[in-house]
Amino acid sequence: QVQLVESGGGLVQPGGSLRLSCASSLRISALDPMAWYRQAPGKQRELVSRITARGITNYAESVKGRATISRDSTKNMMSLEIHNVSPADSAVYYCFGSVPISGLGREDYWGQGTQVIVSS
Repeated sequence: QVQLVESGGGLVQPGGSLRLSCASSLRISALDPMAWYRQAPGKQRELVSRITARGITNYAESVKGRATISRDSTKNMMSLEIHNVSPADSAVYYCFGSVPISGLGREDYWGQGTQVIVSS
């Protein structure tokens, strides 16, 4: 059983920056990939950014150039920074991690979510 806990949500002014963190009960070297998703009211959950165990990253077009995802293996944490935020970035953000299991596929884990509101 893996527990993922997000933190860092709250109110952010348009044009400002936000840093979200995800703490894992399992060493993050065992999670491949990890990712951030978000879901706005009335919208489907969407992928924001992913990072592999080797540090390879990708970003949704909506945040490309404004976001940075990172892993800290010493703290078993993953972070997401978003700069120059707009109301379109308002959503509940979810931490995701996948555990590859040889011969058994993968097990996926989700955090409970943290709400981000971008408003002046």
